[in-house]
Parts: sequence; C-alpha cells; structure tokens
Amino acid sequence: MTHFTSSVEIHAPRDVVWTAIADVRQHSEWMMDAAEINLTSEQTSGVGTTFDCETRVGPIRTLDRMTITEWEEGRLMGVTHRGIVTGVGRFRLEDLSDNATVFIWEEDLSFPWWAGGRVIAVLASPVLGLIWRRNLKRLAAIVEGQGKEV
Repeated sequence: MTHFTSSVEIHAPRDVVWTAIADVRQHSEWMMDAAEINLTSEQTSGVGTTFDCETRVGPIRTLDRMTITEWEEGRLMGVTHRGIVTGVGRFRLEDLSDNATVFIWEEDLSFPWWAGGRVIAVLASPVLGLIWRRNLKRLAAIVEGQGKEV
C-alpha cells in the first residue's frame, strides 16, 4: 500500500468548502483526473453512497468504484476504492480561522501485482501528487470565487 497526502489552504469558511465537495457528482469540476462520475446508489450523500468514477491519467483510463464509508457533516468524507487500484481515501477539512480552511486529501492505494505493483506505485506517486495538488489549487480557486484555471 502506498500513502499519498496533499493539502491546500482555502480562503473560505469550512461550511463553504464543504458545500463545494459534499456532492461527489461535482468533483469532476475540480478533479482533472475524474473524467466522469456517476452515482450508483439512490442516495447522493453520506455513508453508503456509491458511485463510479472514470479516472484518466494521461493515456491510462480506469473505472474506480467507490463507496462513502465515513461522513462527518462539514468535516470528513472517506471512501473505499475498488477497481484496478484499490484502497481508501479521505478528505478532511480543518478550520484555520473564521475565513480560512485547510483541505487535507489522503489516499492509501494498492496497485495490482500484474501491473507492476510496487514499481508502479513508486512511479505513480510523484505524478498523482502533482495531479492532486493541481486539483486542490483548482478547488481553492473555485471556492474563493476566482474561477481561474490552474
């Protein structure tokens, strides 16, 4: 299993940031690697919500089947990943001040042995880190109302 973590300071209250991320269908607006997200459950939020995410990293395309496993309104969203890459992910929001929030993104992922396993994990780590940092900058720009491309 490989651990990834990234964070960004967003100049907005935590509830505003939560509103921007609570609906997983909207994640493709700020996640450049999330090409398409489709709910597979009737519920749209909270523990038990399921969805499929078509993930694209360069020429690589995968279908990531996710289930929300943790949900603390306004603070935490955790998921399990099932597909070629498996593992768990978590978004955490922490107050920095009344008008600033830190968004922390953590992932513990396993890559299949037949695709290179640990070697792929070592190679993927810096690429995914770059993509996720850009995603977080994009989210910050959207939430802060700048709307600029990152």
